[in-house]
Amino acid sequence: MNAENDYLKTFRGRFVGILRWDQLDDLWARVRDDADGGWYIYAVGAPPPEAPATAEQVQRFIGEVDELLHREHEEKYCGIVYADDPEHPGFIKIFDPNNLGVVCGYSENPPLPGWVMSKMKPIDLPDALPQTGSRRRWWQKLFG
Repeated sequence: MNAENDYLKTFRGRFVGILRWDQLDDLWARVRDDADGGWYIYAVGAPPPEAPATAEQVQRFIGEVDELLHREHEEKYCGIVYADDPEHPGFIKIFDPNNLGVVCGYSENPPLPGWVMSKMKPIDLPDALPQTGSRRRWWQKLFG
């Protein structure tokens, strides 16, 4: 299997929801302890990074995204961050509080996360997971 298929397989694999804010704090602590461990930080929709982030970039991103989530996800629970393994994370999906769609539950076409942190080099997710036919038709009808 090639790297793109490995990344997609992992992206579509099993994830655990980080439901409480204290669980998110614990997850961030584990990532901070491993900040120089080869983390890629990918803003979905932007070109995927070619190289892992530096330890300083990982620390800064965690601080900034944590602040954003607390400020803009006005809930008493987290529920918009998912990790492949919260105890030993290697792949983390962070959903944008302003673009949640149907994150929870089952969907054939769930929304893409806003950001992905992974130990695997990311691929262009919007390109690899194109919009549904109905969404493309809507877009074409709107802008011809």
